[in-house]
Amino acid sequence: MNVVVLMGRLVRDPEVRYSAGQNATAVARFRIAVDRRFKRDGQQDADFFTCVAFGRQGEFVEKYLHQGTKVVIQGRIQNDNYTDKDGRMVYGQQIIVENVEFAESKAAAAQNQGSYRAPADPAAAAAPAAASHSAAPDTSADGFMNIPDGIDEELPFN
Repeated sequence: MNVVVLMGRLVRDPEVRYSAGQNATAVARFRIAVDRRFKRDGQQDADFFTCVAFGRQGEFVEKYLHQGTKVVIQGRIQNDNYTDKDGRMVYGQQIIVENVEFAESKAAAAQNQGSYRAPADPAAAAAPAAASHSAAPDTSADGFMNIPDGIDEELPFN
């Protein structure tokens, strides 16, 4: 079984070409950076994978993806071996994309490209929000509602 699932960010804008012939097919090539879970001193923090998407997936990549977009791709690994001009065999791999999805909301991508950003004023973030039940809910910049202390008994769940 040859299945791979990766989540990462596009390193640069995708390169898209169309095949020649009567039924031109989109071929989108792009690279994603996938963060490593565990890091050792002196090693890079991410691995980089070359991905190729064909047809409708290629058209989707061309239309919606750009440098920095966080995506989840599902596909298969394929050898990309060739002989260079000096007669040496060069070994490589690429991911043939079968499915691609956004890994973050459009708002999160626009706001801070998916990374956590600490509040500008830590004291303000630590202070409990004072809200009455008739007022509109107090929401923070990330879109989550602040729940004031002391109303645990009024919540429908615990």
